[in-house]
Amino acid sequence: MRPTMKDVASAAGVALKTVSRVVNGEPGVHPATAERVRAAIDRLGYSRNESARVLRRGRTATIGLVIEDVADPFYSGLSRAVEEIVIDHGCLLLSGSSGEQPGRERELVETFCARRVDGLIVVPAGEDHTYLRSELEAGTPVVFADRPPGAGLDVDTVLADNVSGAGQAVRHLLGHGHGRIAFLGDDPAIFTAAQRLQGYRAALGGLYDERLVAMRPPSLEAVRADLAGMLALDDPPTAVFAGNGRYTVTVLRALAGQRLALVGFDDFELADLLQPGVTVVAQDPSWMGRVAAELLFRRLRGDVGPSEHIELPVRLIPRGSGEIPAAPHP
Repeated sequence: MRPTMKDVASAAGVALKTVSRVVNGEPGVHPATAERVRAAIDRLGYSRNESARVLRRGRTATIGLVIEDVADPFYSGLSRAVEEIVIDHGCLLLSGSSGEQPGRERELVETFCARRVDGLIVVPAGEDHTYLRSELEAGTPVVFADRPPGAGLDVDTVLADNVSGAGQAVRHLLGHGHGRIAFLGDDPAIFTAAQRLQGYRAALGGLYDERLVAMRPPSLEAVRADLAGMLALDDPPTAVFAGNGRYTVTVLRALAGQRLALVGFDDFELADLLQPGVTVVAQDPSWMGRVAAELLFRRLRGDVGPSEHIELPVRLIPRGSGEIPAAPHP
């Protein structure tokens, strides 16, 4: 069995309180006695039970993080930033992926809460978050990131300016002569996808054509089929706005050398090394993760102010693909 403080006290020939003082770095122990205790600790291989220590303080020093998919570069960047802040505060991060399944999201949250995490950061998959009410009432702070909670739940939220970002992409393409701009995006039930569609539609105004919109989970076969249908129109698109990083990469594969202008939402690795480089609307997942984590720790320090709803700006990065001019329509 793992050695205990009592074992150390017996081996060193001292009182249990003396061992506790040495382990916790407290004063009041004679140097020779403290050295004898440390020698017994080394000999027995004793290590302090951190779980018991933090539980006595009323906290577990753990934070729960629920994201959509740890393999997605956006969410891995967000997760890494959260983890760095959590470590800086002397805590441990527990994380899991919901895979866009509301049931899995709830299961993860309830599992973390059963382990008595001190706080939660959630990228929601579903829209019903009433199951969180009991935790909120018990004083567990919760911050939503990337997407807001369902209606009726007023908690801290950190989002990107999706509507404005989509508008920037479309206006950029319009400025290069493109009046026929296709939008390929994820399932419109996803908050970010719906927001980007809204920005796309608003920026196009009277040029909006529903035939140039396709929204569903990305796959190469689906994107190829959607693009083929659009390019077969009498007035086909000359440019594409892709609704997220995965969609941008899939569109690049599907186009396979066809010369359509392209702007994607979300930057991605090697986008600047392709020929031409891929023009993107970039949000900063690390910034989002840091803001969400710092907000959570402010709540843990006792901030009881009104819920904050933060919208982070995005920026367009021109690299070449979004600057291809529109070819004259025959």
